[in-house]
Amino acid sequence: MAADAIVYNEPAPVAVANTFSWEGAYAGVNAGYGFGKMKEDGVSVKPRGFVGGVQAGYNWQFDQIVAGIEADFQGSTMKKSVTFYDELGAYEGDVKAKIQWFGTVRGRLGADIAERTMLYGTAGLAYGKVTIEGNDVDLGYDSVSKTRAGWTAGAGVEHAFTDNVTLKTEYLYTDLGKVKFSDEADVSKVKTNFHTVRVGVNYKF
Repeated sequence: MAADAIVYNEPAPVAVANTFSWEGAYAGVNAGYGFGKMKEDGVSVKPRGFVGGVQAGYNWQFDQIVAGIEADFQGSTMKKSVTFYDELGAYEGDVKAKIQWFGTVRGRLGADIAERTMLYGTAGLAYGKVTIEGNDVDLGYDSVSKTRAGWTAGAGVEHAFTDNVTLKTEYLYTDLGKVKFSDEADVSKVKTNFHTVRVGVNYKF
């Protein structure tokens, strides 16, 4: 009877391969917060505010390495004003600074560190419009509005919730160089740099 016994073994579980790929084109929207510094001759104005915009790009994947290019354009409410007084408390003047909009064109290099999750670094060209206004009790009012080019660099993490929808969190440091500001007394060069932290949603085609 023992010789006729039937032994049934459960089939081994089949491993499901991760078929998701980051390769391809994508586009999406983002929103976040920006804060920076516009500085000249010891005078520092720190504009800050909300940023938001759109992005689009393309990725290539080589095993776990992902390389790509991305462009974005951002609206900005980053602004700040500083008022100056003399030793007796009398008004001397004020300075207002604003980053009206900016955009970037960047390379991205990342690694697929977990299933559907990518960690990446990014760097490239930045451009934006900067406005500076100054009012002095002796020299009067003056302003300048310039579109400047510079550079940006940062890092982020992106996760794919479906084969088409991904969510990313990203930090960027942006330097737009110096903006020349002149009044009747002298010519100043105001250095502009800022940080942005933002969350974005992409649709992968």
